[in-house]
Amino acid sequence: MADYARPEMIVDGDWLEPRLDDPSIRIVDCDHPESWNRAHLPGAVQVADHYYKDAQNSLVIMGPEQFVATMSKMGIGDDTEVVGYDTSGARFSGRLWWCLQYYGHAKARILDGGWPKWCRENRPVSIDRIPPPPAKFTARPDPYLMASADDVKAAIGRHGTVILDVRSDAEWQGKESRGNRRTGRIPGSLHVEWLNTVSPDELQLLKPAEVLSRLYDDAGVTADKEVITVCQSGVRAAQTATVLKLLGFDRVRVYDASFAEWGNRDDTPVER
Repeated sequence: MADYARPEMIVDGDWLEPRLDDPSIRIVDCDHPESWNRAHLPGAVQVADHYYKDAQNSLVIMGPEQFVATMSKMGIGDDTEVVGYDTSGARFSGRLWWCLQYYGHAKARILDGGWPKWCRENRPVSIDRIPPPPAKFTARPDPYLMASADDVKAAIGRHGTVILDVRSDAEWQGKESRGNRRTGRIPGSLHVEWLNTVSPDELQLLKPAEVLSRLYDDAGVTADKEVITVCQSGVRAAQTATVLKLLGFDRVRVYDASFAEWGNRDDTPVER
């Protein structure tokens, strides 16, 4: 992990296991709530919504009041160190990490390898369902981190800015609609599917820094540029934003509404 530009974003089982009873740490099972019901890391809390989308507008992140209430219910306060994990290559723990960054909470980490690696290493698990005590969370949104459709339109063809599409090849090529009225991609965008950032086995570990850097360099995504990540609904885009920050990228934004919005508007250009 030391090879990453921001290694403090990632922890492993050796770091976390001795801290399972630390009251200053809140472990979050970021998978579907039913996964937590079966078994979870000791002391881990269940999420109510692993996308953290707004109840009134499912295209974007929860508003401040709803996010504050959600974090409080999960026992996450201003001084809490959050460690998220999942079963799918930091897709949902990366989403939580980005949401916390958006609302100004810097104390967030991701468990390397998540649940599969934890179990592979025969570490303790639990079926206890003890709700955490509520905590006081303060929302300090950073509007820059979330790009709008207008921001993306303004970025098309702009020097020094990359629109990075992290969807599947089929979505990128316009062969899979995901229910959108229009298919294809944003003109001029680059494509690196998010799955290319993790190992192809069942553990889906984040790849080494050197491999990830080369992957993005080859695609034309470099740390000197502003990057706007895009997917279908902002979840895979948030995972990639997390990976880019791990590699040392400073100017990274997520188009949270992504193609769920872009592909269903009439004023957004699409190419195939």
